[in-house]
Amino acid sequence: MDYQVHPSAIVDDGAQIGANTRVWHFVHVCGGAKIGSGCSLGQNVFVGNRVTIGNNVKVQNNVSIYDNVFVEDDVFCGPSMVFTNVYNPRSFIERKTEYRDTLVKRGATLGANCTIVCGVTIGEYALVGAGAVINKDVKPFALVVGVPGKQIGWISKYGEQLTLPLQGDGEATCPHTGDIYVLRDGLVELISK
Repeated sequence: MDYQVHPSAIVDDGAQIGANTRVWHFVHVCGGAKIGSGCSLGQNVFVGNRVTIGNNVKVQNNVSIYDNVFVEDDVFCGPSMVFTNVYNPRSFIERKTEYRDTLVKRGATLGANCTIVCGVTIGEYALVGAGAVINKDVKPFALVVGVPGKQIGWISKYGEQLTLPLQGDGEATCPHTGDIYVLRDGLVELISK
């Protein structure tokens, strides 16, 4: 075993966990889960059976990643943020055949206590602010806050706000890295590194 598991954690037989991943106190990883290398699962994290987590993903304390949630590489899941997998749950109606897929793309950040309503895609390097409620897709490099979530700007791969308009066309440089970003047709693209 080339990953670390705290003695209080439960990792069910069949779970796939990559090298140098750390599984902390009171975590439960179900047998069908696939977790990449270099990840950190903080205290009291739950990972369901039909879950894929990429490499270098940081899942902070008290996060449950339920079935049909797919997390790509380099994603940050802030403390106590919430995923769902049923859109209209009722305790007296079983809807396990109605789970909606949620995809969190490479490098995205999901702030503390935000809620991701199932069935959405969070774009590459997007940043969802603390406490936001996301009920529709988030564009790559978008900065989204509030309830319901509303885009208020654009964010660089490094995590710096870009001086770009929400709509139209534009070009901006990340103040930290010098990377150049172009806004065209409602989408931001990193064009040089």
